[in-house]
Amino acid sequence: MSGTLRPDTKLSGAAKEKAATDAELSPWLKMGVEFGPLALFFVANARPRLFEPLLARVLSPELLAGPNAALFTATSVLMVSVVIALTVSFAETGRLPIVPLVTAVLAVAFGGLTLYLQDTTFIKMKVTVIYSLFGAALFIGLAMNRLFLPFIFNNAMALTERGWRLLTVRWGAFFFALAILNEIVWRTQSNDVWVAFKFPGIFIILALFMLSQAPFIMRHQLDGEDAGKD
Repeated sequence: MSGTLRPDTKLSGAAKEKAATDAELSPWLKMGVEFGPLALFFVANARPRLFEPLLARVLSPELLAGPNAALFTATSVLMVSVVIALTVSFAETGRLPIVPLVTAVLAVAFGGLTLYLQDTTFIKMKVTVIYSLFGAALFIGLAMNRLFLPFIFNNAMALTERGWRLLTVRWGAFFFALAILNEIVWRTQSNDVWVAFKFPGIFIILALFMLSQAPFIMRHQLDGEDAGKD
């Protein structure tokens, strides 16, 4: 029927065929591309001197010696590593996934502002901005009778229309909750606490949330015959 909610980006038909023919990253390489930059960010903040020889030529002495030197170092490492991760992903698959691409663009933009203005506020607010954007995109999609969530999940599961709608609301609310939580943490805690919250904290929260949605997903899954229909 005309009001039926449907996935965005025309995931049926030609797009499905293209997705099926595109190369996929191996599980270990996929994990490295997605979480490697965050892990390096954490390590660089904890052990900034390990990266000083590489950054001394591009960062000013003030950035490497001040009270926020560790976070400035970590920000620099994050900016470089997300670009490398995207390059590896594109080289292996021939495409740039939208979520990692948006995340990388914001990391470079907010990281650049952080280093240029020597103000850690920008890299901390990046987390708030990105999760707010994700949450807003999901709710705007619902309002426009579009589903972005199947695209984010790479069409990995088949749910009923009601299931996708409710799951979109849940994920949208969750993203906004993460944005609010980030604001609370960075405004009230030290740099080291915030970095630990960013990684592995948010990763753990995301994993727990995904596990909590498993029973709901199972209840709203389509059977094999319905799942194969466009």
